Amino acid sequence: MLALVNTPSSTAKVALAEVPAPQPAANEALIEVSHFSLNRGELRRLEHRPEGWVGGQDVAGTVVVAAADGSGPPAGARAVALVESGGWAERVAVRSHSLAVLPEGVSFEQAACLPVAGVAALRAVRLLGALLGRRVLVSGASGGFGHLAVQLARVAGGRVTALARPENAAWLGELGAERVVSDLLAPDSLGELFEAVIESVGGETFRQALRRTAPEAVVALVGSTSGEDARFQIYDFFGHEGVRLQSVFMYTNPERHGAELVRLAAQGQLRAEVGWRGSWRAFDQGAEHLRARNSRGKVVFSVS
Repeated sequence: MLALVNTPSSTAKVALAEVPAPQPAANEALIEVSHFSLNRGELRRLEHRPEGWVGGQDVAGTVVVAAADGSGPPAGARAVALVESGGWAERVAVRSHSLAVLPEGVSFEQAACLPVAGVAALRAVRLLGALLGRRVLVSGASGGFGHLAVQLARVAGGRVTALARPENAAWLGELGAERVVSDLLAPDSLGELFEAVIESVGGETFRQALRRTAPEAVVALVGSTSGEDARFQIYDFFGHEGVRLQSVFMYTNPERHGAELVRLAAQGQLRAEVGWRGSWRAFDQGAEHLRARNSRGKVVFSVS
């Protein structure tokens, strides 16, 4: 079968090549991949993986061979899955508990946006505790993770402020943001303190977010897309006493969240924005689009 393999020895980084088809274990289904999305962390992983390695975590497609132990959906079922690697291929073996069956109202393209970013966003929202009526800040709100976090925080009852570029304000408002700001220290954003923060940018953005927390607030640390170090000290918490920093990793029990994300998508409460779409044969174009940080939503590839 064909797969996108890591090629660190060349300038292309990845290339389509023939690889052995996966042999599913008894508790794994074989999925014929229709679409997959790309995450920033996957691009970083390419730099540290060997020649021929097949990446890919977010996949959506059709079950062609059901799990032999009967634990998963039957052959023919439409499904979305979170895998450790191997998703950039025509077929991938997936453990039954990492699959969620798709209702007809959710497309493969939409579903492929949900596993990594959606699971991380849902975990972050749940770790913040009860959000009903609470002021919530989401940084990096226009990105593949951030725009899902905005929606999930709103579904949970939070009063969401989105940190994003001004040109994304109207769109984020449609997704449920009560307010959109582009600078946490600008005069028009002063005076409001947040009882919960979902932070995925890092660096100076993280430090500014800390300065805007209310006492006893919870800050969910999900990522550092800026690549900058976050420098702060105890004095940054004066006036913000009791703030708790909570790390969030989507690899912890992801199977608990997949079905919930699909349910919300089917009900129209969660909408994944696709900022770039194309064939997996144009992988380099999609990857460059993601690196440029000039697009909202997710980068999604079709497998053909």
